[in-house]
Amino acid sequence: MERQRKHWLNAQQKSDIWKMWRAGESLSAIARMLGRHPSGVCRVICKTGGISPVARTRSARSLTLAEREEISRALVAGMSMCQIALQLGRSTSTITREVARNGGSHRYRAHEADANAWERARRPKACVLSENARLRRLVAAKLKLQWAPVQIAGWLRREFRGNKDMQISHETIYRSLFIQARGVLKKELVAHLRTNRLMRQAKLASASGQGRGRISEAVSISERPAEAEDRAVPGHWEGDLLAGSGNSYIATLVERHSRYVMLVKVAGKDTASVVSALIKQVNKLPAELRRSLTWDRGTEMASHKKFTIATDVQVYFCDPQSPWQRGSNENTNGLLRQYFPKGVPVDGYSQAELNKVAARLNGRPRQTLQFMNPAEKLAETLGVATTG
Repeated sequence: MERQRKHWLNAQQKSDIWKMWRAGESLSAIARMLGRHPSGVCRVICKTGGISPVARTRSARSLTLAEREEISRALVAGMSMCQIALQLGRSTSTITREVARNGGSHRYRAHEADANAWERARRPKACVLSENARLRRLVAAKLKLQWAPVQIAGWLRREFRGNKDMQISHETIYRSLFIQARGVLKKELVAHLRTNRLMRQAKLASASGQGRGRISEAVSISERPAEAEDRAVPGHWEGDLLAGSGNSYIATLVERHSRYVMLVKVAGKDTASVVSALIKQVNKLPAELRRSLTWDRGTEMASHKKFTIATDVQVYFCDPQSPWQRGSNENTNGLLRQYFPKGVPVDGYSQAELNKVAARLNGRPRQTLQFMNPAEKLAETLGVATTG
């Protein structure tokens, strides 16, 4: 069966993309709303470095489509350029140029002429930095010193108070860095920016724009029992998703007391896939290892109540933008990159293969465990819990 191809994004869809981007929505969220793949949305956003293009408008002095239709009808009627100009209240030279550049009297078509005029009007404004070599060198030098564009713009205003030619806004610096068509500042200078982003983020972009912080009835980490905080009792876990390319993910679980790791194959990042896979894995654990789970604010755990009912494990959520509250899990995900490098898909692994990787990690001695390994530590703890 032939695969149905989606049409290119039209002007209205592109306008919607920029509207949602300015509102702080993430690329994946925009793609879901439009029923598109995130890569298609990314192409639109990245083309101008995440900077919303200025809406184009026609000059009030330009000929309108209605006037061009009048010209077309007048030409068919055999009227002269002077007569047409008089009828429209335009100069004769304006009408003459309009007709000549659009095929002449016999081939002139109003709609084609209007479209051609709109296309010819694409005259990109010259970048300030491209016309001022001294200013360009100064900006580049400060970027190499890891100065932020805002700092550079402020310093220039103070240093060159009476010279407007040596002043520039921070937004213009960002545009010169991120918009591909300009290419005034070298791409390597982007690496000196603090964030190392490849495009400009919207002013409203935040956790609320990334599909986070919208979990119903989330229980804060501040309510987690003290026994979980001091790692004294086993059975308290930290969890997260390890991302691969192509929207592929692995769920990672780390037991806080022993640092024991479990890897869980998930079909996708949606909450139904993640929660059902976690339920299946966690229910294999003995009761003494099922006490709590700490997760970040990702909406993959939106169905946390379903997870708690099925496993009797309470889920606690970290504060926004506080990855250190899941320190063991963050550290473990870093270790796992040795087996699952960034930029490589992770959906091709079976659960058995993931178990083998987890076993290798659980067999490595940890300095924080006085060089016991997590498997030994967990076995020792369970032995004490059983005999006690």
